Amino acid sequence: MSNEVVFSEKQKFNQWWLWLILIGLNGLFVFTAFKEIVAGEKFGNLSSTDVVLLVVTGFVFLLNILFFNFRLETRIQRDGIYVRFFPFHRSFRHYSWDKIDKTYLRKYSPVREYGGWGIRTGQKGEAFNISGNQGLQLEFKDHGTLLIGTDKPEELTAALNKIRQLAS
Repeated sequence: MSNEVVFSEKQKFNQWWLWLILIGLNGLFVFTAFKEIVAGEKFGNLSSTDVVLLVVTGFVFLLNILFFNFRLETRIQRDGIYVRFFPFHRSFRHYSWDKIDKTYLRKYSPVREYGGWGIRTGQKGEAFNISGNQGLQLEFKDHGTLLIGTDKPEELTAALNKIRQLAS
């Protein structure tokens, strides 16, 4: 039996409000650094050295780059599920079918159930999610759980049905 990829998905943070906040913070710090360091004018009532201002501005800029590079990659293959949340997982984590008791798609509340998006742990177990409220729920034979967020629930359902790994 071949180990073909029957489903593949890459997700990135694409929420407009998140990018508005990050770019807004970046713009604010760049503007402040320009006003205080280049123009020599005081901006606001907080006093800090030029070095501190440049370090904080650099940190906010790096935060933007980090969020830009976040991605959740999911692959369904005949031998199991492969998932990674880059840059935290350098290689894919493999969950073989013989360790999984049940797989099904479900709607969930990222904030209420897991406290938000990312690599999360909540009342219902662990979650890897980037956006939306649809996910592939894995229930393991050792009673652990993992929810993997998806923006393609119909394609994922079809792929799991194809290899007969979707709980009914």
